Amino acid sequence: MLTAAIRDLHLNYPGKFISDVRTSCSEIWENNPWLTPLEIEDPEVTILPCSYPLIHQSNELPYHFIHGFINFLNHELGLQIQPTAFKGDIHLSALEQSWLPQVAEITGEDNPFWIIVAGGKFDYTAKWWAHDRYQAVVEHFRDKIQFVQVGQLDHYHPLLDHVIDLRGKTDLRQLVRLVYHAAGVITPISLIMHLAAAVPSKPGLPPLKPCVVIAGGRESTQWEAYPNHQFIHTIGALPCCAYGGCWKSRVLPLRDGDEKDQPENLCVDPVGFLPHCMDMISAEEVIRRVELFYQGGILSM
Repeated sequence: MLTAAIRDLHLNYPGKFISDVRTSCSEIWENNPWLTPLEIEDPEVTILPCSYPLIHQSNELPYHFIHGFINFLNHELGLQIQPTAFKGDIHLSALEQSWLPQVAEITGEDNPFWIIVAGGKFDYTAKWWAHDRYQAVVEHFRDKIQFVQVGQLDHYHPLLDHVIDLRGKTDLRQLVRLVYHAAGVITPISLIMHLAAAVPSKPGLPPLKPCVVIAGGRESTQWEAYPNHQFIHTIGALPCCAYGGCWKSRVLPLRDGDEKDQPENLCVDPVGFLPHCMDMISAEEVIRRVELFYQGGILSM
């Protein structure tokens, strides 16, 4: 999201600023044309710790995450930046685009594939969906769609059957390139969802990446959803998310000392280990949303 704000800063105010960033995800910024190397110690450099307080009004106001850092920069710098695109701003070099896909290195064939994220972080178990339902989706498309499973090994990503297993085998830049080559993505609300919008597509694939998001009722649709994604939500269908996202963190306490174990951060009506909102989403619904991209002609088997 910060990549979008930096892009829009320069497009709205050409030649007025020079900018550099220090973030925990430096790989996201590789090949970024809007950055100029700056030294923190330079007395002419202003250091601006960025945040997106707009998220605290995301249930009530019609803003997307794309507006978060833009709104912050406008407030801090007295600007009137307007978004120029409904996506983040990630750039691949011509050399990166020429490299053989990581999947092709494994299979020996450069065939279409979908990325699947079947899990999540332990600090936000309210985003998880059932493993057996992910497996049902994979089985339905067996021999039709090759799925590639990704995820960090220190998060919850149990292995699915009949997928190419790249869990723990991609750094962040490799993940960007994987999204570049992918025909589509299935994921809960996650980094991959935002990459699906921000990373350009390989020539021959749809310019807007097909993406099915298993969202439930945790986060407001207007804050998270991208126009071309199939965003499966339950906002308005349950008392706990009747007026917007509940923003709960966990289904059950993990007893790890994290504040996310506090009662106000726990789901109020779980179904076993799933939030009620995620339990309401069936494997058949996810399958149907994937099939829409093929039935409509955006993709072909």
